[in-house]
Amino acid sequence: MSSAYRRKSFFEDEDRPEKPRRFGVTEMRGPHYTLLSQNLIQDIFESMGQFVDGLKFTGGSHSLMQKDFVKDVTNMAHKHNIYVSTGDWAEHLLRKGPSAFKEYIEECKHLGFDTVEINVGSLGVPEETLLRFVRLIKSGGLKAKPQFAVKFSRSDIPANGDRAFGAYVVPAPRSSEIVEDVDLLVRMAERCLEAGADMIMIDADDVCEQADSVRADIIAKIVGRLGLEKTMFEASNSKTSEWFITQYGPRVNLFVDHSQVMDLECLRGCNLGKNHTSVLGSSYFLF
Repeated sequence: MSSAYRRKSFFEDEDRPEKPRRFGVTEMRGPHYTLLSQNLIQDIFESMGQFVDGLKFTGGSHSLMQKDFVKDVTNMAHKHNIYVSTGDWAEHLLRKGPSAFKEYIEECKHLGFDTVEINVGSLGVPEETLLRFVRLIKSGGLKAKPQFAVKFSRSDIPANGDRAFGAYVVPAPRSSEIVEDVDLLVRMAERCLEAGADMIMIDADDVCEQADSVRADIIAKIVGRLGLEKTMFEASNSKTSEWFITQYGPRVNLFVDHSQVMDLECLRGCNLGKNHTSVLGSSYFLF
C-alpha cells in the first residue's frame, strides 16, 4: 500500500498565517529540563517545523554547551525558518561589570541567536536601566523580549500612589514581601515596548499554574492593555494551553515544552480539543 504525504495549508484552516507569524506564535523549549540531542531537535524540526516559530535555550543552558553545538542548532533552526531565543541568563552578567551585557549581546549574535530574553524580576535593576538594556539589544541587531512575572516585591511599588515612572521616588528599604500588582507590570511592559521591545513574555505560573484556578481577570487586563500580538504566555502544561486557546483563540502566542507542540497545534486548529483531523486536514495522509 502506498501513501502520499501532504503538508498542512494554513489558508485552509484560516487559523493563522504562514511563517514568519506576528501572532499565533509557538515558541518551543529547548535543552533544559531534558537533554535534547541535536538529532532529536532535527527530528522535531523536520516533522513539525511548520508549527514551530521559535526555539528557546532556557535557563542559560546554552552557556554549558560547546559553542559549535549551539551554532549548529541555531543554523538548523534558521533553515526551518525558526528563530532562536536566549533564556534567563542576562542577570548573571551584572556582577562582571557594566560592559558585560554589551559583550553578551555580541556573543549571542555570533552564536546565531535572534532574540535576547531578559528576566525583569531576576535582573532587579531600576526601570531606566532595564530600558537601556532593551535599547542595547535592539542596537545590537537582535530582538528584545523582556520577561515579567505578575508578582512584585512590595518595595518595587512606588509609594503614595505615585506611579509616574521616570520621576524621582524616595528609595524604600528592600522588602521580600511579594504582592500582585498587574498595573505595575503593564506599565513597565508598555515602556519596554516604547523602547523597542518586540515581545513581552509573561511567566504565568503564578496565575495559571493550575488551569482550574486561572486568574482570568489578570490575564485579561494584560491582553487588553498590551494586545495579543505583543504578548507571549508561558503555558506550563497542556491544560493551561487549552485554556488560553479556548479563551483567546489560535492567535495567542504561547511558550511550551517540545512535547506539547503537536497537541498545541491541534488545539489551535479546532478550539475544541485534540482533534488531529481538524487541524491537519482530512487529506493530511492520503492512502
